[in-house]
Amino acid sequence: MQFDRKNLSNETIVSIYKSLLLPRMIEEKMLVLLRQGKISKWFSGIGQEAIAVGATMALQQDEWIMPLHRNLGVFTSRNMPLSKLFKQWQGNKDGYSKGRERSFHFGTREHHICGMISHLGPQLAIADGVALAYKLKHEDKVSLTFTGDGGTSEGDFHEALNTAAVWDLPVIFIIENNGYGLSTPTSEQYRCKSLVDKAVGYGIEAVQIDGNNVLTVYDTIKGVRDYCIKNQKPYLVECMTFRMRGHEEASGVKYVPKNLFEEWEKKDPIKNFENWLQQENILSASEITGIRNSTKDHIEEELKKGFEGQKIVPDTEEESGDMYAKHTDPVSYTVPSGPSSEKKFINAISDALELSLKKYPNLVIMGQDIAEYGGAFKVTEGFVEKFSKARIRNTPLCESAIVGAALGLSLEGYKSVMEMQFADFVTVGFNQIVNNLAKIHYRWGQHADVVIRMPTGGGVGAGPFHSQSNEAWFVHTPGLKVVYPSTPEDAKGLLIAAINDPNPVMFFEHKALYRSISAPVPEAYYEIEIGKAKHVRQGEDISIITYGAAVHWALEYAERNPNISVDITDLRSLLPLDYEAIQAAVARTGKVLILHEDTLVGGVGGEIAAWIAEHCYTLLDAPVMRCASLDTPVPFSIELEKNFMAYSRLGETIEKLLAF
Repeated sequence: MQFDRKNLSNETIVSIYKSLLLPRMIEEKMLVLLRQGKISKWFSGIGQEAIAVGATMALQQDEWIMPLHRNLGVFTSRNMPLSKLFKQWQGNKDGYSKGRERSFHFGTREHHICGMISHLGPQLAIADGVALAYKLKHEDKVSLTFTGDGGTSEGDFHEALNTAAVWDLPVIFIIENNGYGLSTPTSEQYRCKSLVDKAVGYGIEAVQIDGNNVLTVYDTIKGVRDYCIKNQKPYLVECMTFRMRGHEEASGVKYVPKNLFEEWEKKDPIKNFENWLQQENILSASEITGIRNSTKDHIEEELKKGFEGQKIVPDTEEESGDMYAKHTDPVSYTVPSGPSSEKKFINAISDALELSLKKYPNLVIMGQDIAEYGGAFKVTEGFVEKFSKARIRNTPLCESAIVGAALGLSLEGYKSVMEMQFADFVTVGFNQIVNNLAKIHYRWGQHADVVIRMPTGGGVGAGPFHSQSNEAWFVHTPGLKVVYPSTPEDAKGLLIAAINDPNPVMFFEHKALYRSISAPVPEAYYEIEIGKAKHVRQGEDISIITYGAAVHWALEYAERNPNISVDITDLRSLLPLDYEAIQAAVARTGKVLILHEDTLVGGVGGEIAAWIAEHCYTLLDAPVMRCASLDTPVPFSIELEKNFMAYSRLGETIEKLLAF
């Protein structure tokens, strides 16, 4: 192995050596503790240390890195105390995630490291978002993200590289090609000659290097960093390496030919570097031994502190309280009494976005066709001229990457609103939403200041893939907030509140309401509290609890049937639910119908009905009933769609309930 010191001083080289040695010696100690049962799991990076260490040392301390399992060198090179890392690995209360996450599935704002999730691809898109923030702030910085040879097969790899290329983002993508994705060799992972070839298709520069040579990694990443900043473009670096242990210790290495271990043992990044240090008279054998001994002593001292970590005593209130980030500023939820004007539902949405863009210079809106075209429904028409293409961003067709980029923007203090062109298309970005956005605050205290607009619902003859009501998917996901207004006034106030909220909000907008309903809407900037229902109509015979377009179905039914006294509650928010309002609705009539457009099985109505049965049983005069759409896909034919929709069974369901 040939090392090229270029113009590096002896002091810098020795510092690199110490940084390289530390994760190796920590790992060797961890493997001992694993066998002793003092830690539960370990993903070894032995043999790959040069990549994480060299790359991290080549960056500035305040540039974000998105590491994976085998990147202990990222954490140690950012000078994170081993004692606290060890508490994290043990699952102690005073680790980095309060015992809620494993090994390297955590992050830290202090050290500009964004924790991974088990799905490896999403890290790349977060790096896109961070790099976009640097670009918007005109800062000379890059973000850096790791993936493996196996990770390059995931759709997130394609989406993140394509987005970075299209948006000219200063992001460095590092592939650690260690020959295996768990037990799957690269021969079964891809057919291109090398992974740098994949960069060509995206118009990205790339280089393949020896990932076991720490000076090569360090020098390459420093040069690539300069390139990315100067040219405002991404870069792909493929680091050839090998892991000398299993994917994780329990999986073993039986699937790896023995000759590969013999071959790569000769390329050990630390042994080779130590030999070179002695050959160049930078360090003597005794000095190396001294460094090793002092490193060992440091590790033992830190582990002693780590073993004193606070054990977990479960606190249910704390667990629930940490699901959501808190508002930092006091909020007023008073709807202003000043001037108002008649507005359609869609215009109220546009007003909320425009006022929020004016209030927050750090707000970015992203989505397919939302710039010059104004979006599929023209919600953002004219916004480019007012706020620039930098803030009103057309995106490639890559929902997962854009959700991930929105999270990356949040790491750097930006707010973002992403438009799903249709709520149906959210499936392509599902992982980023339910596993990254929703869980990140609970996992390590990082907020996700992201709103995802969801044009939803049927009634417009759009068929199975442009008509779904899929809000229940997200109500089941702790950490998200789910909002579903029914009126222009609520749409404006709730969307402003969603943008102000530091938590991820799924904001559902019924397409059939966009231009079909109008109402007075205050001209001023105002918020309506998320999680608070609205009592729409007083009644004595039956209580309908509903939301979205179904509020209008209930009102229309009540107008057509004046002989029935119908009480109507509009939930407005589905997560969190307003249980006080639900209980009040039950108490007013004793007969409850839950109405929603979503299909019956697994719909929000089932959860509400169960809660009423459990908490309001003595208030009931009849069983709680649900009226929902058929348990089929949404059909295209208008006649079939009418039969599918819940409103076609509303009258008969009410009659059945009143008969009790």
